[in-house]
Amino acid sequence: MLANDQEKIKIAREYFMRADHGSPDVLELFHEDAEVYFPKFGFGFGRNSFLEIVKGFEGTLESIQHDYDRLTFIPSADYLVVEGTSQGKMSGKSWAGGKTPGGRFCNVFKFRDGRISSLHVYLDPDYTGEDDLRFRWGKNRQW
Repeated sequence: MLANDQEKIKIAREYFMRADHGSPDVLELFHEDAEVYFPKFGFGFGRNSFLEIVKGFEGTLESIQHDYDRLTFIPSADYLVVEGTSQGKMSGKSWAGGKTPGGRFCNVFKFRDGRISSLHVYLDPDYTGEDDLRFRWGKNRQW
């Protein structure tokens, strides 16, 4: 069963909400054999790989919320590309996409049988801009 564009958008919105709230049932949105990609993590296979990514933020990520009303959805066949911003707090420092260096992202979802079969996340995981050496153009920029 191929999900239509509105169904894919609904599932993706649900993914962001469940992930932001740390809901374990986020895994129900994924196929058992789902592929996930996250920068500096690489590829993981199986829905539990998503939990491995989350574990990498344990003790540092205090909060995250994607800006649901400002997401851009671009459907194409089995895929859905979502571009947007997030805001949150990590290790006592805040970020807000569009106002700070971190917080802009692009996710590429692939669907099969009404579930996420692949999720590739593209963003700079340095949410709070601590990697000073790689700000080659300075931090006084428009984000």
